[in-house]
Amino acid sequence: MKKVDKKIADGYFREKTRNIIIYLVIGFLVSFGVVLFAKPLSTFSVNGLPFHYFMGAQGAVVTFIIILFVNAKVSDKIDQKYGIDEEKNEQISSGKVLDH
Repeated sequence: MKKVDKKIADGYFREKTRNIIIYLVIGFLVSFGVVLFAKPLSTFSVNGLPFHYFMGAQGAVVTFIIILFVNAKVSDKIDQKYGIDEEKNEQISSGKVLDH
């Protein structure tokens, strides 16, 4: 298997870790942040429900699903940026030799 330069690997994992931290912060704010500010957020409503209730019942789940799709797209771009795309991974796992 082809070895990856340490500098490239460090940059790759730094970007991936930064994105994971961002997603976790967003998830925390959506699930727990809404609870902390429930009283001020209950002054307006979405679909006839108080906003804090809507976020707890529907919004958090929808936000997590959106984060999953965003993570998939961003991760693919990071993989391509550092030369770790699926096509190369399939070639390596099938035993084919990469031409570089």
